[in-house]
Formats: sequence, structure tokens, C-alpha cells
Amino acid sequence: MRYGGEGLPVVLLHGHPRTSATWHRVAPLLVRRGFTVICPDLRGYGRSTGPAPTADHSGYSKRAVAGDVVEVMRSLGHARFALAGHDRGGSAALRLALDHADAVSRVALLDWLPVTEHLSRITAEFATQWWHWFFFAQPDIPERVINADPDSWYRGDPQSMGQENYEEWRAATRKPDVVRAMLEDYRAGLTVDRRHEEDDRAAGVRVGCPALMLWSLRDDLENLYGDPLKIWRQWAPDVRGHGIDSGHHMAEEAPEELASSLADFFAGRPAT
Repeated sequence: MRYGGEGLPVVLLHGHPRTSATWHRVAPLLVRRGFTVICPDLRGYGRSTGPAPTADHSGYSKRAVAGDVVEVMRSLGHARFALAGHDRGGSAALRLALDHADAVSRVALLDWLPVTEHLSRITAEFATQWWHWFFFAQPDIPERVINADPDSWYRGDPQSMGQENYEEWRAATRKPDVVRAMLEDYRAGLTVDRRHEEDDRAAGVRVGCPALMLWSLRDDLENLYGDPLKIWRQWAPDVRGHGIDSGHHMAEEAPEELASSLADFFAGRPAT
């Protein structure tokens, strides 16, 4: 876990297959804007230790990850905090905002939709571009394929990622336990996480705090679904957002624009 700064506490949750180091360009900008920034590794990712997998994948559910974050923040003396999650971290951020509404003051969701929204919109185009979801869900086979040559499977560029971020990420992807944990994250997504979201929809549970949705203009979310805000309004009535001129890993590719958008939102200022 990484943390620093003074002021309103903000938690940044990374996505797959990154670690908390993905925020290395964004976090200092937020600290300079007057925030305390906390960047944990998701359960089993990076340098975090995950539990042994179980048949129901519940140990890697976003509900379990949300509990991790709340526990960490309480240990640091923060009962209430703002939150941003990218990619798989967005799924954890949504679950945290739903399960621990009293702890989350504002939530930013980056390049992510609820898993049930993706699954309800499956097309040939989605299945072709997001095939890894269903490959990762298979038992044992993905571990054998990925661990045979993780450097070829997980590709990254140290120049665009930043050398230290790249080295930490590369070391993590070479660990079979980390690979297993990342796959369990996806297996949980299609099973226990999906059921939790379905239960929320049936019960009318929605995000009660202000929400920000940002998406990468050079990724495929808008191409697949049109305006992501229309989908998010079913989950978060008070949501705003816009596209970011970057590829999927916006924290590494467009840190200044992302940090500015997050800082304005977390501080309650109008978007700039």
C-alpha cells in the first residue's frame, strides 16, 4: 500500500493486470492539490496476499475487496473517504459504494460498467474484444497458458508505463500466485459478483453519493455501448462524466487530465 499527503482522504483502486504503482503519475498531482492519497493493491494483486481459491470464488468477490479497503482506511483513521476505481478496481469501487454507503463521500468510476450491464449486452463484437473474460473463467487452463510465458501474455512498455511501475508490474505478473488471484477476480466477477449486482437491482439499491464516470476515448467502451452515462444513471442517480483522451490505462497515459478531473470532483468543484 502507498499513501501520503494531507487533506481529504482519497482511495485509488487499480485495475487488471496493474498494481497500485499505476497511479505513480496521478497520486503526486492529487497530493499537490491538497488530498491524502491511499493506493492499495487489490486482494492478491501486486504485493498483496490473497486467500486460497475456493469453489465459489467468494474470497475474491468485490464484496471481500471492499471490506479490505474499509478495514485499511479505518486503520489509518479515516471513517469516510472519496474513492476512484479503474477497470476491475471500478467494480470494487461500485461494491464499496453500495455496501458501505456511510464510508464513501464520492466515487469515481473509470472505464468500467457494472458486470451485469456488460453481460446483458453481449454481442459478437463484445465477445470478440472481451473474450478474455470467458477464458479467464475456465478452471486451471488459463493458469497453465499464462504461467508458461507471462512476459508474452502480459505486454507492457516501460517508457509509457514508467520504469519503476513497469518493473513492479512485471515482477508481479511472473508470480503464479498473483496470476491465480487475478484469474479468481474474473471468476468471481462472472459468478458471485454478478449475483450480488442482480440482488441489488432487484432490491432497488443504488449509489447514494455523487458519482463521476470517466472513460477512455481511445478504448472501446463508448463504441460498444454509446454514452456510458445513460447506463450508469440506472445505478447512480447523481452521476456526471466525460471522456478522457487516452487509451485504456488513463492513469499512465493522461495523468494530468485525469488528476484534474478527479481533484475537481472530489473537492466538489464544477468540472474544468
